[in-house]
Amino acid sequence: MNSPVQVENNIFLIDAIDLGMKERTGAYLLTEIDLTIIETSASPSVPFILEGLRNLNISPEDIKYIIVTHIHLDHAGGAGLLLEYCPNAKIVVHEKGARHLVNPERLIAGAKAVYGDKFNALFDPVVPVPENRVIIKKNKETLSISENCTLTFYDTPGHSNHHFSIYHPGVNGMFTGDTAGVFYQALIKDGIELYLPSTSPNQFDPEKMLASLQLFENMDLRYIFFSHYGVSEKPNEVYKQIRYWLPVFLEEAKLAFEQEETTEMQVHETEARLRKRVTEYLASKNIPSNHSVFQILSLDFEICAMGIIDYLTKQ
Repeated sequence: MNSPVQVENNIFLIDAIDLGMKERTGAYLLTEIDLTIIETSASPSVPFILEGLRNLNISPEDIKYIIVTHIHLDHAGGAGLLLEYCPNAKIVVHEKGARHLVNPERLIAGAKAVYGDKFNALFDPVVPVPENRVIIKKNKETLSISENCTLTFYDTPGHSNHHFSIYHPGVNGMFTGDTAGVFYQALIKDGIELYLPSTSPNQFDPEKMLASLQLFENMDLRYIFFSHYGVSEKPNEVYKQIRYWLPVFLEEAKLAFEQEETTEMQVHETEARLRKRVTEYLASKNIPSNHSVFQILSLDFEICAMGIIDYLTKQ
């Protein structure tokens, strides 16, 4: 049974079982007057989100808003399909991402370039979102979902240019999508909090990422709600770790970029270097290299390597 977890007043985390993995990607349900979902994951996750709603005795017909932080398919790929089950909902999206939800051809082509023959299993189907069911939010615009809850949208590039983060004033928390990185829940039972940057292609920009991080820090948040995965009550630890690991990721990628001749080899070498650095770090915390966390880390190293090499190539 996919049982949602209450993480704060009126906020539930539903495991989207993305890629068939638990605690990989989450959807947040805000049980305000206007029921609101934040993130959909990819289409194969939609049944798990619907199951989570059922377990809370909530009808999909009662959902008013579905918000996606950005349009990468592991965050918004299921938006069109989920809308079919939520006939009274509208999709809320960054102004630079809206047209790609309406016409997802470029999104699909980009994902196929990254994921190759895994695409269908991971993301199919990508259903277009009807234009009349799209709401665009720009920097610092708001959305009232109850008398006591007005969400504010902040433009937060770095991971992608079509990314906003959503501030919830009632709990002083930010839904940060991928901008503040990935939180590895599999290590919590070992007493370790690990946060790594998410540098996937093809709009990764380290300076913009650090600027977005600074915005979060300036707001003195109490919570960061990660799409991958879960809630951190230690935002300062998040900032500290991302600021540590981001230069490490760049340094290792630059070495690979200079050492290897082809893009494929540069990505492969970067991936190996990232794996080595993080594995050594975790070993120093008594985490063995066969720990379950590496199932998720392996995919992330590959995608992060692609994004940084893409960034270096453009430089």
